[in-house]
Amino acid sequence: MDDTRARAEAIEGFATILRELRSAVGNPPFREMSGRSGAISHTTLHEATKGNRLPSWETTVEFVKACGADPAAYRERWESASQAVRSTGAATHAEPAITEPPPRGEGRRRLTHPAALVTAVVILAGAAVLTVVAVNRSSQPPAQSLHVTATSSAVAFSPATCPVPATNPPWAAPLHEGDKAEFVEDVTLPDCTRVGAGETVTKVWRLRNAGSVPWKGYSLRRLDPTQQADQCQTISDVPIADTQPGETVDIRTDVTTPRKPGLCYVRFKMVDATGAIVFPGSRPINFQLIVDGAGSPP
Repeated sequence: MDDTRARAEAIEGFATILRELRSAVGNPPFREMSGRSGAISHTTLHEATKGNRLPSWETTVEFVKACGADPAAYRERWESASQAVRSTGAATHAEPAITEPPPRGEGRRRLTHPAALVTAVVILAGAAVLTVVAVNRSSQPPAQSLHVTATSSAVAFSPATCPVPATNPPWAAPLHEGDKAEFVEDVTLPDCTRVGAGETVTKVWRLRNAGSVPWKGYSLRRLDPTQQADQCQTISDVPIADTQPGETVDIRTDVTTPRKPGLCYVRFKMVDATGAIVFPGSRPINFQLIVDGAGSPP
C-alpha cells in the first residue's frame, strides 16, 4: 500500500472513531458541543470528523469530553494515528501543531511537530465494544451487563421514536478496576410510559453492584446540566446509597414534566465521590417518558 493511500485510510479511520462516538451520544450539534467544551470552536469540532486531517490531541480531548466520554480511552488510538502520520511524512494533511499528550505518569508536556501535520490512525480491533454499565432497559431482560452510552438530552426526539435505540460506543475500561454494574429493572416508569404535562412523578431504577468495588459516594449525574423549559426537570446529581458488591440498590429521582407534550429522553452517568465518570464511554442510564397534554393514565 503506498503512502498516500495508507495516509488517507489512517486519517479517515480516526475521523470514523470520532463520528461513531458522536453518533453514539445522539449526534449533538457541534455548536452545543462547543458550548459544553468552552474551549474550542464548533468549526474545529466539525473539521475533526471530516477525515481531511488529524486533529490535535487537545482538539481530540475537547471533542471526546463534549461527548461525555473519557479522553484517556482515546489516547492510544490518537497516538497511533499521529505516529502513522509522522511515518508517512504527510505535512499537509494534519491540523497544525499536533499537540502530544503528556507521557504517562509525567507532567504535561507539549511537543509541536510541524512535519507531523497529518493524520493516520490504526483502529484497534474491538474498539466498538464497551465494558460497563448497561441501559437499554425495557427491551432487555433483568441483570444484563450495562453497556452505557454518553448522550445529550438536548437532542430532539418525538414520541414516535420511543424507545430510542441504543448504540455501542468504542470500548473503555471502568474507572476502578473490578467495578461493574448490572441493570435489574425499571421499578417505576418503564420506557415510553405516558405521563401528563406539568406533573411531578418519581423514577426508580434498580441496579446491582456486580463487581468487586464498593459503591461509596456514587451518584448519577445528568448529562445536560443546563435544563431547557421543554425538558423534564430533575436534580443534576441523583445520590446512590452505598452499595457493597453483590447488593442491589434502588435509585430514585423526582421528575417534573414540561407543559409542552413530547418525548422526555434524559440521560445520566454514574460518577464516584470525586465526580469522575465511573464507566467512561458507556451508554448512560436514562428514562424515556411520553408527555401528553392530558393527565397521566390511571
